[in-house]
Amino acid sequence: MTITVYSKPACVQCTATTRALERQGIPYEIVDVSTDATAYELVQGLGYRQVPVVIAGDKHWAGFRPDMISALA
Repeated sequence: MTITVYSKPACVQCTATTRALERQGIPYEIVDVSTDATAYELVQGLGYRQVPVVIAGDKHWAGFRPDMISALA
């Protein structure tokens, strides 16, 4: 399963999310929505107005969600 974290620079929740993924040993890819207009539109199209937005297979969520990250492990 591919896990993508849509993020932006200096985002505290984004950093917490990527650190939690790393602690669980879960590989992920980061996409910066501040420099990638297509990614920004995708996040908005899903109804999110904040980052991070994590897409893991058919699941997605916004914000720092340790419960969701643990469920991926």
